[in-house]
Amino acid sequence: MEKNGSGGGLNAAVALDLFSIAGSLNSTLDLDFLLQKIGLAAERLLDSEASAIMLVTDDKKNLYFRVASGGGSAALKKMTLPIGKGIAGWVAQNRKPEVVVDTRADPRFAGQFDKASGFITKSLLAVPMLFRGELVGVAEVLNKRTGQYTSDDIGLLSSLANLASVAITNTKIIQDQKNFFSHVIELLTATIETSRPRMEGHPPRAARLACAIGRALEVEEYDYKMLYYAGILHDIGYIAFRNPRLLAEMGLTSAAEENHPVLSFKMLEGITMIEGAVPMIQHHHEHWDGSGFPNKMKAEAIPLGARILCVVESMEELYMMGLRNEDLFKRAIDEIKNGAGTRFDPNVAEAAVALLETDPGIWG
Repeated sequence: MEKNGSGGGLNAAVALDLFSIAGSLNSTLDLDFLLQKIGLAAERLLDSEASAIMLVTDDKKNLYFRVASGGGSAALKKMTLPIGKGIAGWVAQNRKPEVVVDTRADPRFAGQFDKASGFITKSLLAVPMLFRGELVGVAEVLNKRTGQYTSDDIGLLSSLANLASVAITNTKIIQDQKNFFSHVIELLTATIETSRPRMEGHPPRAARLACAIGRALEVEEYDYKMLYYAGILHDIGYIAFRNPRLLAEMGLTSAAEENHPVLSFKMLEGITMIEGAVPMIQHHHEHWDGSGFPNKMKAEAIPLGARILCVVESMEELYMMGLRNEDLFKRAIDEIKNGAGTRFDPNVAEAAVALLETDPGIWG
């Protein structure tokens, strides 16, 4: 096998692997898949028997195995290594690569990991994983099959470690954003529920109903997700009814019922994460026959999500009137059937009626 730097063959393979991994950074949020791909590339390109990627714990005091190849990897994932202890801990503390030709002769070697995994480490190369000066973890390859680890190997593993650092950091940022967004949605839901009488539980019920009807109509996955957000947030405009500043931005001194879809639209426009939900929210009071508001839109000119929410709103109005059980379902089915072709898209009305008749547990 050609060594790195000794010819064009492996250099081309290195480039292909690095391009492939770099491309994966933007095409998947599966961190373990990316790290396993990086580990396997390291093993192949550095002619090694095994690899491991260890990450720093939140308290910055220890390393833990995120992915590891070789026997007993499951056992390793339950173990931690204090930073400063063992060879990987030394690399983490000093933020320098380290090559160990014979681990048995190195007093830093932490043999408990071999004992736990059953893998016998003879030699290793470890490099720090850094992102913008912050320690992310340590990447290792173990037991070079032919010869010893070289400076070229250090450079290659460092490049792979940099890719791993980016993947880990990107995933953490995305997870933090999702966590923040989910909490903001919960806060907005609670605020919407207090904006008008009898609104308690309305946003999550509306979202659940809208998604159930959307699934029955086989909407695309993106539209299904946007339906959920639209169901939760479609009445957020009511919050502006008691906010003079928001009303003034709309050129209003007071708000009427027909203003709330546009107020909702104005409050939410520009939020990229829910941009597909905003038209559904803006037009959820348009009617199939053009008699709705705010724009008197007709038929299929109305976004499908808005047509679904129009039916859901009529159902929810009955719920908020205090109807329950058989009275609620009978009245809702009658109202949807009577409104099909005038207020409601006939196909959406049919799907909603079928849902109520076959799966009443979806509502109430």
